Order: sequence, then structure tokens, then C-alpha cells
Amino acid sequence: MRKKSSFLILVLLFWWAFQANAQTTPESDAYNQDNIIEFAQSFLGKPYIFGGTTPKGFDCSGFIHFVYKHFDVNVPRTSSSYSDFGREVNLEDCQKGDIILFTGTNYNRSVIGHVGIVISDQGEPLRFIHSSSSGKHRGVTITEYHKSGYPKRYLGVRRI
Repeated sequence: MRKKSSFLILVLLFWWAFQANAQTTPESDAYNQDNIIEFAQSFLGKPYIFGGTTPKGFDCSGFIHFVYKHFDVNVPRTSSSYSDFGREVNLEDCQKGDIILFTGTNYNRSVIGHVGIVISDQGEPLRFIHSSSSGKHRGVTITEYHKSGYPKRYLGVRRI
């Protein structure tokens, strides 16, 4: 009887640990690409503020950090920290929720200086949401990649 009780307790502990972990991983219901995109889009038009991390104003990485934090997913706070974060994927294989990486406004420096969240499905024109410091599209905005100046700044895509 004691062995059965110990075994049952062990099974229950494993089940509890699995359930607790499943609630904060990308496989959970709360964390899915559509929810992330919908939440991110609710901030369209919010202003760009250098160093901003709240709906009062975001910089690019502050916006990404804020969005993913809402889903209990830890991502880097600074754009440069994305170089080794997640898994690298090809531009052609990117999907909703992936982080797209660009140089800053100085195209000659191949250092990550800007980030966005891919919002389009594969097969659709590539679009991403980001907090832009551009005078033309300042703040949280959606950009169609191929109809913008971003291809010359492209550095990679990371999957969380």
C-alpha cells in the first residue's frame, strides 16, 4: 500500500509540475501568435519615446518587451540583446510572432538597433508591428517590409 501511495504522489507531483510549466510556455492557450498580434495592435498610434516601456510611449524594444511580458514570456529589453536570443529563422520562413531585426538608422553599422514583431502569415506580404522613431510614421505602426526602406537594414529573424 505504501508503494502505491508513493507512486501516486510522485505521479501527481509530475502532473502538477507539468501543468505549472505549461501555463507559461509558448504552447499554452494564452500564448499564441494571434493573441500576441491582437494585443500588440491594440497599441497602434501610441507615441515613440526613447527608452519608453509603457503605453504612454514605447521605443522599439520597450514595445516588444511590454507585449511579450503581458503573456509572461521573457524577452530582452534592448534590441541589441536579440542577437543571441531565440532561434534564428530565414526571412522566407518567418511567421506571426517572430521578432524581425534591423540595423539602427545608420545602415553601415551591422548591429541590431531596431526590432519588430512579424504579424503576417506565411504566403502573405511580410508585415511587422513596431514602435518607430521615424518622423513619417512615428510611434507604434505597421510596416509592409517590401514597400519600405527596411530591406536594406535587415539583419535577421528570431523565433521565441
